[in-house]
Amino acid sequence: PKLSKIKSVFTIHNIGYQGIFPREKLPLTGLNQEEFFHPEGLEYWGKISTLKAGIVFSNAVTTVSPRYAEEIQSREYGMGMEGILCAHRNKLHGILNGVDNKSWDPKKDKYLPATYDVDQKEGKRVCKERLLQQLGLQTKGTKIPLLCMVSRLDKQKGLDLLLEVIDDLMKEELCVVILASGDKKIEAKLRKTVSRYPQKMAFIKGFDEAMAHRIIAGSDILIMPSRYEPCGLTQMYALKYGTIPVVRATGGLDDTVQEFDPKSGKGNGFKFRPYEACEFLAALKHALASYSDQRQWQRIISNAMKSDFSWRRSAEQYIDLYESILE
Repeated sequence: PKLSKIKSVFTIHNIGYQGIFPREKLPLTGLNQEEFFHPEGLEYWGKISTLKAGIVFSNAVTTVSPRYAEEIQSREYGMGMEGILCAHRNKLHGILNGVDNKSWDPKKDKYLPATYDVDQKEGKRVCKERLLQQLGLQTKGTKIPLLCMVSRLDKQKGLDLLLEVIDDLMKEELCVVILASGDKKIEAKLRKTVSRYPQKMAFIKGFDEAMAHRIIAGSDILIMPSRYEPCGLTQMYALKYGTIPVVRATGGLDDTVQEFDPKSGKGNGFKFRPYEACEFLAALKHALASYSDQRQWQRIISNAMKSDFSWRRSAEQYIDLYESILE
């Protein structure tokens, strides 16, 4: 009885993980079947859904970005839970994740061959030069753009779009480095593609913390063509390091990346919306065109590095939410 009075907040990170179990497992929870196993409770298509339980029985539901909170109420992104989420929309809140400024700071990063900040960017050029040498990619100094992807090899992450546009992309003067691991079939396709462009592409399997820092610092452009992205942290790391993101406008990517406007000089990256190869390629070429105008590019870098994704702002929103449900 005492515990029943405690307020609760349930956070959805990725709606795709729904905690679905056979009905026969209900006794393991200690919950009464008549009281909880019904359409307004745990029951979900004849099974138990712990995700649904969290949504239904909590006092508030949060997601890791405002845009994702909107998206999961639609059929495209809700993965079968959209009806339940719409029914409980009044307690749904999107609060953006923050970045650990101690671990990700180009001015103090222990993994980099040279450090830098928004006012002194020379260290970024050194990081790029060392990275290109380490990867064995052809270079004309550090003038040609270096694109990177630090990700999982997963259908969610949009590798299929990259593989679809890569031949067109390789017609440009640029290099691409990918740090990733995951799906074996995607890996095989990626390795085959990289083998066709050994002087312009590099693939590093697995995840290495130091290498992730060096790739993000040494690259000019980060690519994240995700099908969906609850929040995404890599684009926020990239922005702090002056590496300009080209992303699909979904979830936290849409919240954190603002399309650069040459007229106003505002914006910190480039976006595309329909999940189509032609749209992705157009966004990449838009970014490359801006890169060719170094005065404009330096403006975008400055905007990016001044972006604020500290936990302070997010923490304040969580505190406000906690206080509101206690009233």
